[in-house]
Amino acid sequence: MLTRERTLLDRTMEARQSRLDGEEFWTVVLGDAPPFGRETTRPAYGLSPRTVRWLAQALLLAALLAMAPAIARSQTVRVKDIANVQGVRGNQLVGYGLVIGLDGSGDSQQTKFTAQSVASMLDKFGVTMPGTALKVRNVAAVMVTADLPPFVRTGARIDVIVSSLGDARTLQGGTLVQTPLQGADGEVYAVAQGPLTLGGYTAGGGGGGGGSTVTRNHPTVGRIPGGAYVEKDVSVGYTQKDVLTISLNDPDFATASRIAAAINKKLGGSGASAEDPASVRVRIPPAYAGKTVDFLALIDDASVTPDTIAKVVVNERTGTIVIGGNVKLSPVALSHGGLHVEISKTPAVSQPMPDASGQTVTTEQTTVTTTEEPSNLRKIDEVNTVDDLIKSLNALKATPRDIIAILQAMKQAGALHAELDIL
Repeated sequence: MLTRERTLLDRTMEARQSRLDGEEFWTVVLGDAPPFGRETTRPAYGLSPRTVRWLAQALLLAALLAMAPAIARSQTVRVKDIANVQGVRGNQLVGYGLVIGLDGSGDSQQTKFTAQSVASMLDKFGVTMPGTALKVRNVAAVMVTADLPPFVRTGARIDVIVSSLGDARTLQGGTLVQTPLQGADGEVYAVAQGPLTLGGYTAGGGGGGGGSTVTRNHPTVGRIPGGAYVEKDVSVGYTQKDVLTISLNDPDFATASRIAAAINKKLGGSGASAEDPASVRVRIPPAYAGKTVDFLALIDDASVTPDTIAKVVVNERTGTIVIGGNVKLSPVALSHGGLHVEISKTPAVSQPMPDASGQTVTTEQTTVTTTEEPSNLRKIDEVNTVDDLIKSLNALKATPRDIIAILQAMKQAGALHAELDIL
């Protein structure tokens, strides 16, 4: 019978040398989980313990690498990363204000409301002056927007975005004057003020009267980090409910069902059920009565594997293509070529003959030239992974814009098994 003499590896890998009827054997055990839930016994063939251990480690590494794609495809996430509690949401705020301190790059005199706003602001400080007498080149009228997150309290600070409303060239170096920010109900929830930070600039030597200028990014939109103080709370009444609704960010039947199953497993009951692809209804257990925050922290941390539809997103303006991991292609043959049309106009002068009564006339001669790129019919085999799809598209040696046209044609032919979203 087999007798154990030496253990080389413990836990996930174990190799032991045995003797049966005078012949040596090595028995290798790789963990307890499938597909390694059994021992493999082979003749020793004179192998040393070190060699057997190296072979066992190499076999385990190869198995893990083979399982890696499946593990990646079944990535688990937390419920809080793909869903939120219904009723817990932010609110949008907006306000009208003035940016001052600009170096002659503000609104022009044609922007009447800027001068009126400056006159109204000065009137509040006891300075009376008609708007027609003001020059506002150092001032710009702006709209201020912000998102008020849920659960913020009075005194908290939020970021604001400042956008030019008139014809100012740039807001660089400006400071926003105190601006109330209102919600959709007309109530003031925050007040913004402070210097702007821009992601771009405008520079030049024209001094506003012409000349060369250099502009980078968008200098008429700025941001003030923490530029607004919250003046009023927004109450969220979810804590008084016995039943909560979890809303999915991306509605899906399978994902909603999996979320309900994950919550039930976490709670050890059946209080969660998927109502539709976009929501999961969860009943608060008696043990968590009055402890809604603790209950939400528990279910938010539940792990779930989301199911996403196969999708290809393309942006024809920028040539951007994003391909999801579940996209598949059926075998298809395609040919793609380009047709270039060039239209050129050449001025020509027509003069009358000597002693004629005609006039000299300038005309344009139009020339149209077409060039068609050669193309070959190419077969694309069945594609099951994004890697294979990228290799197939790269083999066509097509530009991103050509690939967009190819994907659209494949979708029409029924060869592209994914939702094609064109931005």
